[in-house]
Amino acid sequence: MAEALNIGMLIFPNVTQLDATGPAQVLSRAPGARLHMIWKTLDPVKTDAGFSIVPTITFKDCPPLDVICVPGGAGQIDLMNDEETLGFLRRQAEKARYVTSVCTGSLVLGAAGLLKGYKSTCHWTSREFLSSFGAIPVSDRVVRDRNRMSGGGVTAGIDFGLALLAELAGEEVARSVQLGLEYDPHPPFDSGSPEKAGIERTSRVRSQVAPMMERRRKAVAEAAARLR
Repeated sequence: MAEALNIGMLIFPNVTQLDATGPAQVLSRAPGARLHMIWKTLDPVKTDAGFSIVPTITFKDCPPLDVICVPGGAGQIDLMNDEETLGFLRRQAEKARYVTSVCTGSLVLGAAGLLKGYKSTCHWTSREFLSSFGAIPVSDRVVRDRNRMSGGGVTAGIDFGLALLAELAGEEVARSVQLGLEYDPHPPFDSGSPEKAGIERTSRVRSQVAPMMERRRKAVAEAAARLR
């Protein structure tokens, strides 16, 4: 029997569910995996897609984790100055084998003081904020620096999950899980990054998310000031 592998996915109100469920689906296939969906209470948590995810364990009852992963979404803005959540992440990071994130979840790790001097990635709209926490922004889809690993925006969480699975269980296991999930993407449009989408479309998307970005900018400034 494989040794138990405790993997924790932080969930929170207004989380982007694919940030969490994409890598969760991959990592749940690791030998010995015990997947924990973690929040302050066991009440259903509403995602930004409108449906809810039910936590499986609370901060208080969560065991020491081998992997802690923080997803993103608009809800992470509030987490950057939520000491209860940041304290939980710091405690888990002390002994975790891997401290990880997907999308704007890396900003929460940064706010917890867990990325200073580490390379990390983030959703393209928010990658610039990483430097406010002493992190080194990288535009790659998956970034590893020592025991820190991060995935870019949303769908990159699946790539991140497979890369981390290879670290945890070996490349053959990861390749077999990829096959089992039939993860062989062929998107109908070549518009998945600012470089491919073009200036006009990228500017339009930036305009659409401008109010959220202003909230994020203020929260980053407040969180960064606390760490000084």
